[in-house]
Amino acid sequence: MHNHHNFAWKEHHFDQDLWVIRKGSTPAFPGQKGFVGGSMGDISVILEGVESETSRAALYSIIHGAGRAMGRMQAKGKRDKSGNVIRPGLIARDEMFSWIKTVGVELRGADVDEAPQAYKRIEDVLKAHQDTVKILHTLKVIGVVMAEPMCNDPYKD
Repeated sequence: MHNHHNFAWKEHHFDQDLWVIRKGSTPAFPGQKGFVGGSMGDISVILEGVESETSRAALYSIIHGAGRAMGRMQAKGKRDKSGNVIRPGLIARDEMFSWIKTVGVELRGADVDEAPQAYKRIEDVLKAHQDTVKILHTLKVIGVVMAEPMCNDPYKD
């Protein structure tokens, strides 16, 4: 089963019943705990929603991750079916591995479209949401296992 990050709930906001579709976000009602992940080379957090005007306006929603700084094809480039480069990517494999080595993460598999450089910094994104959540725990990544670069992942979005 694929655990996607797009959900919908019927909720009561602003004195009306609404269908809330959280595309790329997750609920963070006051007191509700949640998880927000950074890239494979960054921290992740366990947090709790708080009551605030900003929280109400956001329908008590929070990001589900750091968010991409560049698209998969920008990071990785484009190849034809034979593997010939049509357009080079912006991230080299050695740059990805250098970042991962610097932060002490054990990496198995993965391709540059998932490199830390392809994502926003989670600390900056969380700071923009600081009045909607309280960070309870900060988690350090110690290992990441992903499909190898040439593996076809039908669930990759």
